[in-house]
Amino acid sequence: MKLIPLDDRVLVKPALEQEQKVGSIIIPDTAKEKPKMGEVIEVGTDEDLREVLKKGDRVVYAKYSGEEIKIDGVEHLIVQRGDILAVVK
Repeated sequence: MKLIPLDDRVLVKPALEQEQKVGSIIIPDTAKEKPKMGEVIEVGTDEDLREVLKKGDRVVYAKYSGEEIKIDGVEHLIVQRGDILAVVK
């Protein structure tokens, strides 16, 4: 399935989390901090946004931003332009 965000939104695939372990204790998913970095999969239809972001760019986004969505069983986020804090070079 292909998903193209509208306007100033960006489809981001969050970076994979490493399993956290403290001693012999495994930290459950509910206590883990969500990743704040990911890869741009699709850029919305906004012309100015398309000049700044491209597919494959790595971005840092706000902690509690975006709408979670599963595409073919893989977690993605639809994030608004204002929630993208930086592009990682």
